[in-house]
Amino acid sequence: MANQNDSFIDEVTEDLRRDRLFAAFRRYGWIAGVVIVGIVGGAIWREVSVAREKAAAQDFGDAVLAAEASGDPAALLKVDPQGSEAREALLRLLAAGEWAEAGGTDAAVEALQNLSDTGEGDPVLRDLAQLKLVMLQGGKMDPSQRDQILSQLSRTGAPFELLALEQKAIALIEAGRTEDAISLIRQIQQKSGLSEPLRRRLSEMMIALGVEPDLTDNLPSN
Repeated sequence: MANQNDSFIDEVTEDLRRDRLFAAFRRYGWIAGVVIVGIVGGAIWREVSVAREKAAAQDFGDAVLAAEASGDPAALLKVDPQGSEAREALLRLLAAGEWAEAGGTDAAVEALQNLSDTGEGDPVLRDLAQLKLVMLQGGKMDPSQRDQILSQLSRTGAPFELLALEQKAIALIEAGRTEDAISLIRQIQQKSGLSEPLRRRLSEMMIALGVEPDLTDNLPSN
């Protein structure tokens, strides 16, 4: 008898739980629906955004290729950067490179100067513009400005540290400070991360200065 009573109580309790659950679904079920719709809608929105970004990037790339094919570096500056400061900086770098190759040094310097002077955009691209500016102008640049730029670019850990140090050595050679240049070149040769072309240029600079490079100068550092 006791077992039958227990079973009856269990059934009643289960019915009550089920009724409460259904009542909760009727009362709050719309919240779950909203959450599901939100999740699905968010996923769709992400897919649409990715597709738009991909299409915009492709349009930008096509416009850049068309501008380069025109043979006029100025055409690159007319490409719509689509509101991206990094793309605008890239366009200036590309235009400056084409002008420099065509012998239009003044136009290249102007494009790089505009990018170098701005405080906005990608800092790496801005540093690259400053480095190219120094390389293009060389000894024609104001010595104090040249030194200031190279000191900033050659700081430890900077993206173009080694190339900036190379330009420092060139500046020392041009200033007739041969011993200082040799000392700096030896310091650069001891740094890690030297590319083979840079390592070769440093050795050639040493030879040009009348110093026979050590065999270890041509060996990659650990």
